[in-house]
Amino acid sequence: MAATKKAVLGPLVGAVDQGTSSTRFLVFNSKTAELLSHHQVEIKQEFPREGWVEQDPKEILQSVYECIEKTCEKLGQLNIDISNIKAIGVSNQRETTVVWDRLTGEPLYNAVVWLDLRTQSTVENLSKRIPGNNNFVKSKTGLPLSTYFSAVKLRWLLDNVRKVQKAVEEDRALFGTIDSWLIWSLTGGANGGVHCTDVTNASRTMLFNIHSLEWDKELCEFFEIPIKILPNVRSSSEIYGLMKAGALEGVPISGCLGDQSAALVGQMCFQDGQAKNTYGTGCFLLCNTGRKCVFSEHGLLTTVAYKLGRDKPVYYALEGSVAIAGAVIRWLRDNLGIIKTSEEIEKLAKEVGTSYGCYFVPAFSGLYAPYWEPSARGIICGLTQFTNKCHIAFAALEAVCFQTREILDAMNRDCGIPLSHLQVDGGMTNNKILMQLQADILYIPVVKPSMPETTALGAAMAAGAAEGVGVWSLKPEDLSAVTMERFEPQINAEESEIRYSTWKKAVMKSMGWVTTQSSESGDPSIFCSLPLGFFIVSSMVMLIGARYISGIP
Repeated sequence: MAATKKAVLGPLVGAVDQGTSSTRFLVFNSKTAELLSHHQVEIKQEFPREGWVEQDPKEILQSVYECIEKTCEKLGQLNIDISNIKAIGVSNQRETTVVWDRLTGEPLYNAVVWLDLRTQSTVENLSKRIPGNNNFVKSKTGLPLSTYFSAVKLRWLLDNVRKVQKAVEEDRALFGTIDSWLIWSLTGGANGGVHCTDVTNASRTMLFNIHSLEWDKELCEFFEIPIKILPNVRSSSEIYGLMKAGALEGVPISGCLGDQSAALVGQMCFQDGQAKNTYGTGCFLLCNTGRKCVFSEHGLLTTVAYKLGRDKPVYYALEGSVAIAGAVIRWLRDNLGIIKTSEEIEKLAKEVGTSYGCYFVPAFSGLYAPYWEPSARGIICGLTQFTNKCHIAFAALEAVCFQTREILDAMNRDCGIPLSHLQVDGGMTNNKILMQLQADILYIPVVKPSMPETTALGAAMAAGAAEGVGVWSLKPEDLSAVTMERFEPQINAEESEIRYSTWKKAVMKSMGWVTTQSSESGDPSIFCSLPLGFFIVSSMVMLIGARYISGIP
């Protein structure tokens, strides 16, 4: 009886956190924000050609169902009644583009992931059509014309995939980012699924007017996208539909936020000027700018932060986006075999405590903020015969921190008031060496919540607060206090600046490596046109790897 009593926790809220690397389902107590249970499944990434990144939409959907079922099983083992789960929120990797058949529910092509570079020539051709004195794309969307955003990915699918073209002609095609694909599928799919998105995800498509909060006719005409295939745009907190299958059948899906907006909400950055940095596959610094759009002069994006209810105001954010953060650790694991698990990176870095002059610029998908330089590619420089895998591991962690410094500097210049500390979250924040490095390189304290799952928490808060659910109060006086871990800078400012200036030299060397033809063709002859430096760096990396594989010291 005591165990049963203990398990009476009041209303619970679930959150789907569908990221680039993994899917998770987490369940929170709506009164205390305590994480009760979760389950995680890693997601495969496919690289069919150089610069292309794809995922299987059906694998993503199946991983969501698996995570929900496994989490519910774990709750049962804890004597927690899953009928207490009153709502589900969805948080997702943004920009990743899916087109599917509304009659069969089948995807018409793999999901084209936000990191994908195949659309570079599309971007270059489109940019020639934008008047120099009237960049209407940026003024309406807050975004630079880039391979990063959904519109150019959708344009590529319409131009190159016959199944997509035919489905559009026959009025069978639906487009969506991952949130749309999941909500449509979970609420019934071909049998009455709800085709919708929220304002935060819509704002990352380059088809959405962030001022009027609707699909923009001029933008759709510019990209030649038929409006009829786009989802209905809703707020981030309202009931979209009910789960139609699985252990949580009948539970409303009532929260939806792109992952970075969800983390902003989960970190409770509701005030103008509050900011957070999330360390996931990429790295994303968002600063709440309140109810006004602030346009950056230093390479940042203007985006929708959240709209927590149909009748609630929209809030905006400035965003610094870094393409490769956690992805560099996965690359060291899967491509070079330097580590067997992602957690090993901390152990290797700790062995040396320095990169010994080695700098790693992981521009695998070009450089995002503040450069927006698609011609950049990854380089490792400053190598000597003394360099080993531990130094490269340390340099990889430093790279994440240096990239954060670049976007933080841009944010400070745009906002005019430097941040006094940095709030952080995401899976990589469990790495204490990374967090200390970040404090040293920024030369300000880094503050991490004891419960780092703020992305899922933000989606749960939006779902629980929705009209018709009402189990989670977002009033400031009702929000739970969060315990924090603080990392203070431990090096002097001069050393921090020297390391940062050397990093910037390395960044300059990473630029101008590829042409449009080489990045799109997927042709092996690409290697004939690569600069000699590519082979020198690659050969040295392979040499180091070979020495370790063979046991040579």
